[in-house]
Amino acid sequence: MMNLLGLVELKLKEAILKEPTLLVMVVGVPNVGKSALINSIHRIARSRFPVNDKIKRATVGPLPGVTQDIAGYKIASQPSIYVLDTPGVLVPSIPDMETGLKLALTGAVKDSVVGEERIAKYLLSLLNIRKTPLHWERLLHRREEFDEEPGHSCGKGSRDSLRRRKRINNSDALYVQDLVMEVQATLCSTAMEFTGNIDEETGLESLIDAQLLALRKVFRIPHRPLDESHGPTAKKLLTLFRAGKLGPFVLDDLPDEIKQ
Repeated sequence: MMNLLGLVELKLKEAILKEPTLLVMVVGVPNVGKSALINSIHRIARSRFPVNDKIKRATVGPLPGVTQDIAGYKIASQPSIYVLDTPGVLVPSIPDMETGLKLALTGAVKDSVVGEERIAKYLLSLLNIRKTPLHWERLLHRREEFDEEPGHSCGKGSRDSLRRRKRINNSDALYVQDLVMEVQATLCSTAMEFTGNIDEETGLESLIDAQLLALRKVFRIPHRPLDESHGPTAKKLLTLFRAGKLGPFVLDDLPDEIKQ
């Protein structure tokens, strides 16, 4: 931490000596979108305050650790305004397991520390408790692909409709959009067909296991005898979530006034 602060101080002094400068530093935990935010700010600023410098973009990626050094991006002149991108930082200790799982789900903590299957199960528990798959059902019914078959729920009819869509290069690979819709439809159908009580821990665990088994088929992961792990399925589900393909999510509980 001291080395990072020292480097920041050095870069500030170098910039200020050259010309009057305003510096804005973006800091936060790893893999929360700091670099993507800076690219958006940079793009908007360049359209409003054109500069002659070559356009420079921050490198982004779905996994933590992409940004490993401090980098500045000029967004305006007279006065010069720079936005500084920084590597992610974490607090020395994580206060509780819930916070740790949330950080792991965003990718702020390496998957190997917690385990991809455990993180994926935590994601599915959040989705089911918040009844997100049932919300997806309403969205899926609005898609044009399903208008051809009125009356179908998000179960078998929706998945059959997706399989009939044209594949890329006539192969078995699905478009990403199709894959996302099939994942949503599968989670929705398993939630609707489940007869247990998800308010009980054992019931929620049973539903999650059923969903992971169903997603194995969606992701075309071959079943291996005596292999009960869901590692490959969990990895693909987490990749879709972290890439934002499943939609925006707020992991923390919202205050009642915001919910209303």
